[in-house]
Amino acid sequence: MTTLPIFKSAGWALKAVTLRLLLYTSPPIPPMPSLKLLAALSLLALTPGWSASNWPQFHGPNGSGIADPSAPPTDFGPDKNVLWKIPLPSGHSSPCIWEDRIFLTTYDKTKLQTVCLRRSDGSELWRQTAPCEVFEATHRIGSPAAPTPATDGHLVYVYFGSFGLLAYDLEGREHWRLPLKTPVVEFGTSASPVLSGGKLFLACDQDEGSFLLAVDAGSGAVLWRKERPEFRRSFATPLLWKHDNLEELVVPGSIWLKSYNPANGEENWTFSGTSRVACSSPVAGNGMLFSASWNVGGDSDSRVIMDPFEEFMRSVQKSTDSLLTKADVPAGPIRDRFSQMDLNKDGQVTREEWEAMRGMFARAGNALLAIRPGGRNEVTETHLEWKSTRSLPYVASPLFYKGRLFTIKNGGLASCYRADTGEVLYQDQRVEAAGDYYASPIAGNDKVYLASQKGVLLVLAAADALTVLSRVEFGETIMATPAIVGDTLYVRTETALYALREAR
Repeated sequence: MTTLPIFKSAGWALKAVTLRLLLYTSPPIPPMPSLKLLAALSLLALTPGWSASNWPQFHGPNGSGIADPSAPPTDFGPDKNVLWKIPLPSGHSSPCIWEDRIFLTTYDKTKLQTVCLRRSDGSELWRQTAPCEVFEATHRIGSPAAPTPATDGHLVYVYFGSFGLLAYDLEGREHWRLPLKTPVVEFGTSASPVLSGGKLFLACDQDEGSFLLAVDAGSGAVLWRKERPEFRRSFATPLLWKHDNLEELVVPGSIWLKSYNPANGEENWTFSGTSRVACSSPVAGNGMLFSASWNVGGDSDSRVIMDPFEEFMRSVQKSTDSLLTKADVPAGPIRDRFSQMDLNKDGQVTREEWEAMRGMFARAGNALLAIRPGGRNEVTETHLEWKSTRSLPYVASPLFYKGRLFTIKNGGLASCYRADTGEVLYQDQRVEAAGDYYASPIAGNDKVYLASQKGVLLVLAAADALTVLSRVEFGETIMATPAIVGDTLYVRTETALYALREAR
């Protein structure tokens, strides 16, 4: 059964009902199409968002990473089966696609921009500059143009940590703006906004002042704001988990994975013991939620141990009333994370800041999780279906596709599980594409696509055994998650956007 989109007008609602009746009452398709089928197909052509013509947010429709029905290419390369290629300024945002428009964000060292391209030929339709002159700090391989735009086909929404939220219509006219304070984290922002039910949601976890925000998509008015003071920096995009006629806003964070009511921000449940920093975004399928988290110090055999503040101060011969500087801390994993302890970035660490980090290291856990729905409050023991602590991705999200769960670990180690039971189909299998993986896996037409930071794009068979169908070297960095629409694969490299399609 096909699920219809939710329409905003009574006219579209009537058409949706009419189409449901046609689909339910039509007989099996005869050799010659019936009038009812022709009417249904005509309505499909008019219905916004019906076909596989949209990739409307980070990781695609519903954050799933899946484009089906689709026919993306297997045989392609930077000089082969290229429909078009256009140069782009730097940026890590992924293509956001609605019908014949592609939206991305860019950064050229002097300005942050939102760019709209024509999907059919790559030509530029418009670009708008964000109203900011001071840019947030980022990691050396990061970018202040990292969050991916989202669109509902009426407006396109972008988030820059250096400014806040902006909404443009599809012709590039600014519709509203919501300035937000630049997050307190030296590695920059990367969580993307997500849409549902006329609301735009943004997770902004940082070293101090973390919050979750819901705004009216049409006006930019703040509907609710949920403070998250117990959370530290995280970079994962939330997931709107739809199941059993319900919807939950699932937000990965430091130490905890939490679910909220999208209507009002009230907390539904908490899963405790995830990694110290959340980088990977969750996915859903088979009625379950799948979330992966890994960070330094979260494995039982490599846990980072911190002495209580008083003991540490005595060991470095300082008064317990003193403040710590980085020079006071011996070389090692604790000193390496001094800036994460120093929440207000004043160059000094208090007893409270030290103890907060000590507690995070003690509670952190690295795992791939499968969580059942229906939980309330603490669900760590009650709703865990299965988990794996091996071969964990760092940034790349897991991918649920056709009853299987696929992951890619840094170093080019692929794993596949039966999604319902966690049975290992293959694990830690080398795909001969070493390096880190920041882009998340995507899938279509029984194929899984993986892109490495070093610029190698792999196509795997969506099967129980590892089968590499193709391995393509683009010769430059790939940080952005690719997109699939119909028979075309869109790949953003360090300097360009490719539209790749096999010859018809």
